[in-house]
Amino acid sequence: MAESAVRMEDIALGGEKKKKSTPHDVDPAAALALARHEFGEHGGVNMSIEASATFTVMEPESLRRMFAGELGPDGDFFIYSRHFNPTVLNLSRHMAAMEGTEAAYCTSSGMSAISSVLFHLCSSGEHVVASRVLYGGTHALLMHFLPRVCNISTTFVDIADLEAVDSAIVEGKTKVLYFESVANPSLKVANISKLCCLAHAKGLTVVVDNTFAPMVLSPARLGADVVLHSISKFISGAADIIAGAVCGPASLVNSMMDLHQGPLMLLGPTMNAKVAFELSERIPHLGLRMKEHCQRALVFATRLKKLGMKVIYPGLEDHPDHELFKSLCNREYGYGGLLCIDMETEERANLLMNHLQNYSQFGFMAVSLGYYETLMSCSGSSTSSEMSEEEQKLAGISPGLVRMSIGYTGTLEQKWTQMEMALARFHENPPI
Repeated sequence: MAESAVRMEDIALGGEKKKKSTPHDVDPAAALALARHEFGEHGGVNMSIEASATFTVMEPESLRRMFAGELGPDGDFFIYSRHFNPTVLNLSRHMAAMEGTEAAYCTSSGMSAISSVLFHLCSSGEHVVASRVLYGGTHALLMHFLPRVCNISTTFVDIADLEAVDSAIVEGKTKVLYFESVANPSLKVANISKLCCLAHAKGLTVVVDNTFAPMVLSPARLGADVVLHSISKFISGAADIIAGAVCGPASLVNSMMDLHQGPLMLLGPTMNAKVAFELSERIPHLGLRMKEHCQRALVFATRLKKLGMKVIYPGLEDHPDHELFKSLCNREYGYGGLLCIDMETEERANLLMNHLQNYSQFGFMAVSLGYYETLMSCSGSSTSSEMSEEEQKLAGISPGLVRMSIGYTGTLEQKWTQMEMALARFHENPPI
């Protein structure tokens, strides 16, 4: 299988070897443009959809060699779409190119990508050090499911406190350092480079969820071993698809696809080929979309702050991680498409969101993010509700924290007018 891992690099990046780079060196859009383009079966500029569950071979001996790992997708040999599918593989190449990794594998959801990686890297009795600020589903997986089902424990720490991270690592037991590049929902920014240096010195694998910052941040180029995505969000962009991705070394992806022990193979988090085709058509304009999401988020955050609102956005100079973000981010992509408004109480948060949706039509009250319309939710009672009140307090999640994923429909000034209308109505009749 080692030989197959080398060939996987050719599959992922079209034969281009992964190169070490510093922040700002590589534009993800340029890397995507260099990725292999798959034409349709009859010469179409778009690839064909390989909707087959199983695949035939010309020689009976080929089946034995395929199951033995001697023949694989690098030579156009496919066994079964739960293992490798040509259309899904093409999307995986693009994800690898975008993140600057040797290989990638696309899955049925972001959570299936996260759980598969953790199952692969950790065994019973082993340990994870993780950020205390995580998506609620990830927190629940680490806090409750893995200890109960797998005897895998997690210590949650303030990821900005490098001494705390170092102290939480148990020699011989801790296998993974897990965090989000931009935390959900607090928008704290991880010092990816320093965290990777610390973890690698202790022999840990660094796993980074980059869902909030595709194109904006490139964790693998900053030292991360594995980069995860919920493709359902910005990469999809239309709130109509559930999907995920694991991006990392070819050896990791191959071992996760092992017929006998690989979690991607045995747990079956399979992406449908038709879904992969849809997503492959959206990735070419992801960079353009991200720039507009980020630009509007910066404008709204700046204007809301001038109105006296308590705004959290890494692009604001008073954000504690502003300079760190500037030192890590890819040029011209901004500071992310999410901002938070701290309304202090859930009642005030709900009233503001009600006005924004039902009075001024600024956006929609819905979880998720990366949609072309603005989506907003009160995180403490929704996407972070898996965390206890004490855990939310430690994570810096106020009961009235409104998370907004800023869309790009309509004109910027049109949407700002709608925001002002909702704020005016809120101030006319504020909660007592």
